Amino acid sequence: MRIAELSRRSGVPVPTIKYYLREGLLPAGELSSPNQASYAEAHLHRLRLIRALIELASVPVARVKSVLEAFDSKTMSTHDRIGTVHRAVTPSRQVTADDDTRAAATAQVREFVKGRGWIIDPDAPAIATLVDTITALRALDRAHLAEQLGTYAEAVERIAEMEVAATAARGEPDQIAESVVIGTILGETLISALRLLAHENLSARLMRSTTPLDPGSTDSP
Repeated sequence: MRIAELSRRSGVPVPTIKYYLREGLLPAGELSSPNQASYAEAHLHRLRLIRALIELASVPVARVKSVLEAFDSKTMSTHDRIGTVHRAVTPSRQVTADDDTRAAATAQVREFVKGRGWIIDPDAPAIATLVDTITALRALDRAHLAEQLGTYAEAVERIAEMEVAATAARGEPDQIAESVVIGTILGETLISALRLLAHENLSARLMRSTTPLDPGSTDSP
């Protein structure tokens, strides 16, 4: 396909495609004449992946390039490729807390992962995110939520099984990576929205006043 069709099918403007070509994010097309090149389906999948990384995950262009270079490795397993994408899209956080609180949170996470039998790289960014979250819960006197990790894990394991199965069904490496990015970013948004709706539903059922408010009254129920 010509660059105009590539733009139409990917939704990426032609000037942006040319920028990705100059930066080495997108492989060059096959020259059909001195001033024209043709592009294949692989270019379309790569464009969708680049777009997902930059627009959905807010990964800087320079970092996108390093992710794609690692992803194009001929020796990297699918698992390691997925890990590369996870590390690129997981934001780094640092919660302010005293050393004892952070140490307790770190120990809890280590024991939790070990107890679940999860096979996790020690440097997985989600480990740091979980430690920071539990640190914040402890610092805010909400440790009871941190003690419910098992309940949270049981729920997300079912979701993860579905998502990983869908990702593994993708054929090409770029399709797999694109699925990981979209699933991670939009999947989290989807889960968050459903969780809020479930909270509202249960709150309405359990805590709503049985006495309707007078529209003209300023009193609280």
